[in-house]
Amino acid sequence: MKFGAGLAAAAMVGLWALPSAAAPQTKGGEILWDSYGVPHVYAKDEAGAFYGFGYAQAQNHGNIVIRLYGEARGRAAEYWGEKEVEADKWMLANDVPERAAQWYRQQTPQFRKNLDAFAQGINDYAKAHPEKIDPKMAVVLPVSGVDVMAHAHRLMNFIYIAPQAATMGADPANNNGSNAWAVAPSKSASGNTLLLANPHLPWPTSYFTYFEADLNGPGFKMYGATQVGLPVLRFAFNDRMGFTNTVNTLVGSTNYELTLKDGGYVFDGKVVPFKTKEKTFKVKQADGTLRTETLTIRSSVHGPVFERKDGKTVALRVAGLDRPGGLAQYWDMGKSKNFAEFETILKRLQVPKFNIVYGDKEGHIQFLDNGILPKHDKGDLKFWSGFVPGDTSATLWNEVHSYDDLPKVNDPATGFVQNANDPPWVATYPQTIKHADFPPYVAPNGPMSLRAQWSVKLLEQPGKLTFDDFVSRKLSTHTLMADRTLPDLLAAAASDPDPEVQAAVALLKAWDRKTDADSRAALLFETWAAKFAPNNFTSQANYKVKWSPDAPIDTPNGIADPAAAVGMLKAAIAETKQKYGAIDRPFGEVSRFHIDDVNLPGNGGFGNTGLFHTITWGPLKNGERIPNHGETWISLVEFSSPIKAVGLMAYGNASQPGSKHRADQLKHLSDKTFRTLWTTRQEVEANLEDRTAF
Repeated sequence: MKFGAGLAAAAMVGLWALPSAAAPQTKGGEILWDSYGVPHVYAKDEAGAFYGFGYAQAQNHGNIVIRLYGEARGRAAEYWGEKEVEADKWMLANDVPERAAQWYRQQTPQFRKNLDAFAQGINDYAKAHPEKIDPKMAVVLPVSGVDVMAHAHRLMNFIYIAPQAATMGADPANNNGSNAWAVAPSKSASGNTLLLANPHLPWPTSYFTYFEADLNGPGFKMYGATQVGLPVLRFAFNDRMGFTNTVNTLVGSTNYELTLKDGGYVFDGKVVPFKTKEKTFKVKQADGTLRTETLTIRSSVHGPVFERKDGKTVALRVAGLDRPGGLAQYWDMGKSKNFAEFETILKRLQVPKFNIVYGDKEGHIQFLDNGILPKHDKGDLKFWSGFVPGDTSATLWNEVHSYDDLPKVNDPATGFVQNANDPPWVATYPQTIKHADFPPYVAPNGPMSLRAQWSVKLLEQPGKLTFDDFVSRKLSTHTLMADRTLPDLLAAAASDPDPEVQAAVALLKAWDRKTDADSRAALLFETWAAKFAPNNFTSQANYKVKWSPDAPIDTPNGIADPAAAVGMLKAAIAETKQKYGAIDRPFGEVSRFHIDDVNLPGNGGFGNTGLFHTITWGPLKNGERIPNHGETWISLVEFSSPIKAVGLMAYGNASQPGSKHRADQLKHLSDKTFRTLWTTRQEVEANLEDRTAF
């Protein structure tokens, strides 16, 4: 991809002036705002629910949402300056704006109306409350149904499936985590299905920020959450069913390394010329004027071509660019009336990634390793995740797998399915699906993370789960890595003459292996664990027994070199004292849930140490550290009559400056408690904060 300045005349044509059919007729509904800032939208039709949802997102997250739409247009540099140029180039080179307009036109008339209504809700809020929208973001307004589609397309296909960093040379952020459980009536004490939704994503506001809502209209009710800017719930439940997502290992894009020759590239022994096209975009200057730049985009038979700083020339091929129905699929999943209908909707395979975990009142549960997965003749996941030779048609894929090809577990005899971002093979335990029965590029055979192993162990124990059991196990702060390593470490250190080592041994021996606010050994163990298992607690080099697919939830374990581990303990003692002032500092004194004026003791820790209640703590600053990532939206549902539902939006349900709901749920997170999720109108009316008619 070449890039040069100029005043080229060929500008992008009118994508953002596409008229929404007439303004959607959505009047006659209302939003009831509960005391946690959750909007409960009651509408007379689908478009009305989308309108209310858009209005509510603008009220609680307007600045983020509007900015995201500006970015998805490929016009961020025009609005906000030079630092946005690379992001715009990524959007334009991958044809996101044009394809979004095409996808918008390919929706059914009803779903186009829904998208238009969602955008109109955002516009109407901004028009009614201009002082609430940052002027720097307001330049993007008005937004359209095409903007809504462009943002979804960018998020799903060019952040999750094909992140810019993977193609252009940086390490993609590995912060896409989640937990999910579904428990069947056979393992439930009440005989009712149980469902946990528990995504873990970054806390700083971005396209990963979550929003909780309740959407009601004729023939549908959905309570749940989604990422801001999306017009549908990606995590949803109602009186009879629910579904959740976790990020999976599916590789839906390929980076082909090209061999350049004579101004073209080598393909099947011949030199093939690049196809080229030009686009222009604008860049805002410091004085407010706009500079027009021309982007020359090359493409090969594989896809658009990019030049990396390391000298590689790479072509990107992304699966699913011919499948515009992801948003509509999520919407229809939430409207499904039974599992057979839900599965028929899943078979569309329009959602390009994510495990889907399902449970319903009739007792069905499912784990699906969902996604749009290219078919290959050879190679494992590692091969297809790297730079693939682009000089031969032997590596050029053109087909994708069907729903029937994908790993899945339906209604297992074990009575549960789970996922914690691990490969699909231990979706239930004992295993019912095996790595050997699928192509090797579907997913790796392992290793399972310690968080995923603890997820299985929390569910596979004998006996039936009450709803209270379900809740308490979700809140587990037990550290599985301590079980695997502490016995050997303490035995090796028992005879060490160093009094500081003996003090550490006494501290660790007395520890209950939980990472709670009052835990006095958790900081020391975490510091030691980072040395024992470097690379974000994932290295197995120092374990005595490495992970094995024959013992997937009991390995790795033990310490290969006890003396070296004691040396690491001595280094950890010194580091813990230096960073935290003492080896026995209470965990919650330095690990804080801190947003605005709310500053509370923290709990939970790094998932790779085997913690299910996950918080990825940032670096120490001014004597404290705060979450970078971790627990976000949590819901636990029992499909009883009536249903039981509790949950939490960890950082609050709003990000707008001055909102009382920016940090009002941190107390629950700190106390390890949940709120009741008010799913009936009677409950909402009893906890009403405000009402918006539309």
